[in-house]
Amino acid sequence: MAKSQKGSIEFIALMASLMSVVALAIDALLPALDVIGLAVNTQTPTENQLIITMIFLGLGIGPLIFGPLSDNLGRKPVVYFGFILFLLASFICVSAETIEYMIAGRILQGIGLSAPRTISIAIIRDKYQGDPMARIMSFVTVVFLLVPIVAPAIGKLVLDHFDWQSIFLMQLWCSGAVALWFWKRQPETLAPNNKRTLRFQDYIHGLGEVFKQPKTMGYTLISGLVFGSFMVYLGGAQQIFHQQYDLKEEFPLIFAGLSIAIGLAIFSNGHLVMRFGMKKMVTTALYGFFGVALLYVLLFYGQDNPGIEILMLFFGLQFFAIGFLFGNLRALAMQPMGHIAGMAAAITGFISTIMALPISTFIGTYIEDQVWPIFLGFTICGAISLIILPIINKLSLKEAR
Repeated sequence: MAKSQKGSIEFIALMASLMSVVALAIDALLPALDVIGLAVNTQTPTENQLIITMIFLGLGIGPLIFGPLSDNLGRKPVVYFGFILFLLASFICVSAETIEYMIAGRILQGIGLSAPRTISIAIIRDKYQGDPMARIMSFVTVVFLLVPIVAPAIGKLVLDHFDWQSIFLMQLWCSGAVALWFWKRQPETLAPNNKRTLRFQDYIHGLGEVFKQPKTMGYTLISGLVFGSFMVYLGGAQQIFHQQYDLKEEFPLIFAGLSIAIGLAIFSNGHLVMRFGMKKMVTTALYGFFGVALLYVLLFYGQDNPGIEILMLFFGLQFFAIGFLFGNLRALAMQPMGHIAGMAAAITGFISTIMALPISTFIGTYIEDQVWPIFLGFTICGAISLIILPIINKLSLKEAR
């Protein structure tokens, strides 16, 4: 029993680490965005946001390649290939002298990192399903969130003592350590009877399976809306706290504090989901997500930014609600897709990411001087999500009959 528990802890930590290299590649750069912007000749703070958000384009495209490959070749070889591509892309970023080259490198980084990110979900689905899967996903995400808590501070420490290129080199060292751990300790989880041939028809079949399943499509659409509004914060956090609030030195601590709010929710979800179920947790969290954002808009629409304490309170409540959504939405979308876990993880990840990018880019153009546009984006995305939720339930009941 003790040996099994120890193995479960290592499995959770390893899956979290595979996801965490993505968080490190995003959040460690936040304190250096203005410095990198000067180095690659960006013209506006909105262009600096692209250094963060465009990695998500690669994270959306990559699973379409690596998901089906993992269903054919196995989970482990695909993860190795992703790490190699990330290595090459990182050197493009380090040598970039224009924003175009930096964006190209960031997209390639995202494609490479999509392999460990997507395959970790497929591996979890290979071993678990239903509420136990949601529980494992919650604990994995809790460990994963330790990285966003400390990553900006690590990035600032590296920047203070070296240069912005060294942040990319630090990311390479960490990803190499995770790849070695994965190679030594994680067995292949794809069962031989679940291997699928790699054919174009499989993409069409996988798309058909996803699109005809109302639960998978509905929860994926909600995930895209929530993720898109959250990406506005990721891309604009440095701009908000450095420029609007003049808190450059305090930024890593602020970012860490808000990440803890998400972590507390996800940790709580790991216990509550076994009692109340994923659907009830998602419904309650969506109402909280929408309500907090609407209250901020009603109070501060068109006005100057409130004090930092009030902003932190609203962001903290917003992210606490988000913490109950991330893992549960993904688990609910994947629940009917166990027979094509790799393909389904790829397609659902692509759909939610491609939805999120235009949402974040559009809203991000409005936050140059004020924060309320972020909360307006939260409000609209939350309202649409609450409209989608009963449609999912209605279509699911109809299908069950």
